[in-house]
Amino acid sequence: MTTTSERVTESLRRQVSQRVSQSVFDGSRLRVVLLVDVYDGAQQQFLEAYEQLCNQVASVPGHVSDQLCQSIENPSQWLITSEWESAPPFLTWVNSEEHVQMVRPLHDCVRDTRSLRFHIVRETGGPAVEAEAGERRLQTSPRIGDGLIRHALTFTVKPGSEEKVAKILADYAAPEPRVDDTTRLCRTSLFMHGNRVVRAVEVRGDLLAALRHVARQPEVRAVEEAINPYLEQDRDLDDPDSARVFFTRAALPAVHHVTAGQESPDAVRHALYYPAREGSGLRLAELLARQDEAAADDPQGPVLRSTIFQRDDIVVRLVDVRGGLDADPGPVLGLTDRARAAELTALLDGGALGMDGSPGDEAPARLLTVARMDLVTDRRAPDA
Repeated sequence: MTTTSERVTESLRRQVSQRVSQSVFDGSRLRVVLLVDVYDGAQQQFLEAYEQLCNQVASVPGHVSDQLCQSIENPSQWLITSEWESAPPFLTWVNSEEHVQMVRPLHDCVRDTRSLRFHIVRETGGPAVEAEAGERRLQTSPRIGDGLIRHALTFTVKPGSEEKVAKILADYAAPEPRVDDTTRLCRTSLFMHGNRVVRAVEVRGDLLAALRHVARQPEVRAVEEAINPYLEQDRDLDDPDSARVFFTRAALPAVHHVTAGQESPDAVRHALYYPAREGSGLRLAELLARQDEAAADDPQGPVLRSTIFQRDDIVVRLVDVRGGLDADPGPVLGLTDRARAAELTALLDGGALGMDGSPGDEAPARLLTVARMDLVTDRRAPDA
């Protein structure tokens, strides 16, 4: 039986385009580092919770190994490292409801956590390690980014409240963009598709520090409280566990970013929502990633940059387009022929998009109509 990891990486063991600054689809091994600050006196409770979690994680597809370490200087500081066959199986697990429930026993004994994720580029050691490394899928070359970290959140509001929520989210005062000497909030783009909200941020520096900074701003806190009555998932921002679970479920990680290396004064940012067929979210994100790489390689093409966000069967594509999007949406959507349209349509939840049936020549225009998200606000920090 073909595993999720094998399906995703089989076609992507080729050399990745230099235009791609971020991707989970190159098939290389993943190292996850979790820094944990444990409450004083709760070390034994934490160790017992970890051992229970470790036994459960061992059976997760794609998991290779993990290691727990305690600081020799501060017994409250712990380090958990894990290795995965590739990024997709880890993201599938960490974004699942199973994971939300699995880590709950840790919350009572942990003051703070910080998660870092790395593709393995090189391994060194003795002959045995080097021989094993030769069989592993390592990232072939370092990626060159643009200094920005991209992240998004998504959640749904109660049907009928969409206009009220859009007004609340559009009218708030922008938070202070400067976080500290090294971190700055550069851009916030907020879109809606029906009752689904997507908020994408671009940060230069430390993403976690920026998110915590934004959450502390009074104008942002006021907006969050104002939309609380309209959320489909209840939350209490004064309850750390409730807030943690909400934002864990709302996280929409960036899984691929590509840029054409060009700028244009008439560039416009759009967001497209692609609900996947059940269990097909990762494959859909991979397909869009391939299409975006091809689009970015066309110097005359309309796509200047594109970021794909994916969680479970929710896929959102944030794309900066040269000129308008309506005149010829095919190149932007990657639907330049019937074969590509059929490949994409096969992975979409046609019922959710109202696109049941075989794709025809009208597929690009129809997909654009039903997938395009409504812009609520797109704010750039000065000098960003």
